[in-house]
Amino acid sequence: MSVILPLVVALAGSFAIEAAATPRRVSVRPGDVAIRLGSYALIAAFWFVFSWRPWLACLSIVATIVVTVLINRLKRRVLGEPLVFSDLALLRQVPRHPELYYTTPLTHPRTAGPLLLGFAAAAFWYTVEPAALPHGLGPSLAAIVALPLALLALGFAARTRPGRAAIAARFPVPDLEADVARYGVLATMLAYWARRDAEAAAPPSAEPLSLPPDRGDAVVVVVQLESFMDPARLGGAPLPMMERVRSEAAQYGRLTVPTHGAYTMRSEHAALTGREGASLGFGGFDPYLSSGGREPTSLARLARAAGYETVFVHPYHRDFFDRAGVMKELGFDRLIMHEDFADAPRVGPYVGDAAVAERILAEVRGRRGPILVFCATMENHGPWKPGRLPGIDDPLEQYFHHVGNAGRAVEALVDGLSADEATLCVFGDHAPSLPCYRPGDGDPRTDYALFRFGRPSTDAPRRVDLRIAALGCRLRDAVRSETASASDPSVAVPRS
Repeated sequence: MSVILPLVVALAGSFAIEAAATPRRVSVRPGDVAIRLGSYALIAAFWFVFSWRPWLACLSIVATIVVTVLINRLKRRVLGEPLVFSDLALLRQVPRHPELYYTTPLTHPRTAGPLLLGFAAAAFWYTVEPAALPHGLGPSLAAIVALPLALLALGFAARTRPGRAAIAARFPVPDLEADVARYGVLATMLAYWARRDAEAAAPPSAEPLSLPPDRGDAVVVVVQLESFMDPARLGGAPLPMMERVRSEAAQYGRLTVPTHGAYTMRSEHAALTGREGASLGFGGFDPYLSSGGREPTSLARLARAAGYETVFVHPYHRDFFDRAGVMKELGFDRLIMHEDFADAPRVGPYVGDAAVAERILAEVRGRRGPILVFCATMENHGPWKPGRLPGIDDPLEQYFHHVGNAGRAVEALVDGLSADEATLCVFGDHAPSLPCYRPGDGDPRTDYALFRFGRPSTDAPRRVDLRIAALGCRLRDAVRSETASASDPSVAVPRS
């Protein structure tokens, strides 16, 4: 009885808190409520393992729900999406790179203070509330061992064929908003994690595209511009780069990307593989967590099979998104990352786009044969907050400053590559997560442009709006050669 009352109070309180914070009406169907309450009870049991104090464990689940609700609300407001299981995998990035997550370092008083206060309160409660262990040393030890083993057994049961079938029956396909309304954030996160774990590593659809009549270009440069979109769409001044795009690019337009304001890896993966996120099932929420870069039809693997040197350029830390390992798996021979830009000028907290463009052109000039360079810029990464740029505190004005630098960097690439037989593709990975431009505001699509140099053409630039996976498939024409495709069937490309 000493365990039942605290558990009932915790389950009822958690349900009320989450229901009040959910924008959609929560489901009260018995089966849905049972799954939601079951997720609360599971987390309560997890906390109970560490203390064997019922009220402490049950209040811990209430605190867990409060924290989850607050973070979920913040994420919805900034990115327009509820918490998902892949966010748990990104938690380890927060202490390493707090500036990217709208938070402060763990040592900052605003972070350390509440954490220390919480630990102190838990420690005090631990000394006050008696443990609910059975009497006697033997029964107590048996209980201490049995509960964690029971939780582990439950985890293993979820990975058995019947367990996976039961979870799949409730969660057949990703439907994040509906599932959160039915089962709650915690249950949905746990179930989606289990579903992603259960998904078979099915090979991508590998139907070869029709080949271009000649070999690929000697130089292929693809630049993923951080948070880039035409600033005129946000009320900014016209960007000279956009005028050059409309007059000189072979093709340009609006680009439909998977998310707003974050999750660069979703756009990056689609561009490098030509695969829609939906084709990844539950792994689509974080393609790098799902596949780790093991994509046999990635652009880099295709280029390497065709005799290209493959280079990945990103002026940030190797561990972020596990990019170093993922990019190697995707087929990049050489990585140019944070340590290679140690002396490069910063614009705000990050390496400037001008320095990145210079490094790309240096790689092209020093090439010994055909080369593919894929670059992910960093200068325009959020958050945009006071103190980022001298004399510019307004987030939108900061964004305009950075996006102007991005435009000049692209123009430098156009000028530097125009004498080569080259393809240059630039695109925005997602819209910026600015306070004045939230999910649902305006057109969420970014912009892209595709330049072709060194080949005679009488065609005028044309606007073609695309999905990003379709752009990824289009890029394959730039590196694909008849020799490579005929000799290596593994480089077959999925259709968009």
